[in-house]
Amino acid sequence: MIGVCFEKIGCVQVRDLPDPAIETSNDAIVRVSLAGLCGSDLHPFFGREAGLDPGTVMGHEFVGEVIATGSNVKNIRVGDRVCSPFTTSCGQCYYCTAGLTSRCTTGQLFGWRQNDKGLHGGQASLVRVPLADGTLMPIPAGMSDETALLLGDNLSTGQFAADTAGVSASGTYAVIGCGTVGLLAIAAAKTMGGGEIIAVDPCQPRLEIAKSLGASTFSSADDALKAVRSRTDGRGADGIMEMVGLPDAQSLAYAMLRPGGTLSVIGCHCTPHFSFSPADAYDKNLTYCTGRCPARHYMSRLSDQAELATRDLSWCITHRFGLNDAVRAYEVFSQRQDQCIKAVLHLE
Repeated sequence: MIGVCFEKIGCVQVRDLPDPAIETSNDAIVRVSLAGLCGSDLHPFFGREAGLDPGTVMGHEFVGEVIATGSNVKNIRVGDRVCSPFTTSCGQCYYCTAGLTSRCTTGQLFGWRQNDKGLHGGQASLVRVPLADGTLMPIPAGMSDETALLLGDNLSTGQFAADTAGVSASGTYAVIGCGTVGLLAIAAAKTMGGGEIIAVDPCQPRLEIAKSLGASTFSSADDALKAVRSRTDGRGADGIMEMVGLPDAQSLAYAMLRPGGTLSVIGCHCTPHFSFSPADAYDKNLTYCTGRCPARHYMSRLSDQAELATRDLSWCITHRFGLNDAVRAYEVFSQRQDQCIKAVLHLE
């Protein structure tokens, strides 16, 4: 098979690799038809997150067809068209049954191998999926591969952000960082009846989409802060959805939040310190909600919505590449070239 492998900071390569094999009775092998590039992939790519083994297959967003299963896989069958969350989950432990599938006691993150341990990712022609029954979900009839790919990460995480921010019709909210997850959080907040939504991002094409989704948009942090205060009698926003995971974004989120408000922090922070102190948090009576989205839980929940299979999410994906063009895909995506918001790799 071929796969997109991490080589070193700022460098990925397409390599010929051995095909994955069934290693335990709970495994499945999926032939990938579509794989996504995610902002989280850029943390090791830029060196913000250290420890990834060179040679690791990148990526944690994929859909495809099951071509083999272990003897103990009961619910997933060869020939099933499936989508996957970015972590494996057993579906049976305390955390899985409580809906926190991202903290499954035996779960692992796709696309992360450190010291020769962990899982290869989904930016490859084949991927091994442990805990297949609990991890994989058959794609609902009528749903496109691209919508199913978004369901496994970006769509679920956007909904998770809006839920943890406590969106309601009477509130004022802000989204900091309007990549695909931020934009889908805006869409989720609007679906939930969210009142005023302010979107902040330096990238104008992203703001144009945010505006089309019903948000007021700002490219300047100072302007966004002034707008929030002017529209709330100086209080600040009721909830902030922070999607970036960098110190400046955290500082802005704290500044924009009203006393008693909620920070919904979805961006993966790789820095060792907060941009505000425990005393600052205390003085604002803030609620700080963060963590990895329990995507498998949300996949089931969102796929039950009758309109999802026919929902138009084509605006989410701006760039499509073949697997052999993955190096160029990372260049375009990481540098936001050609107004790129989200890039995917088509394998069929």
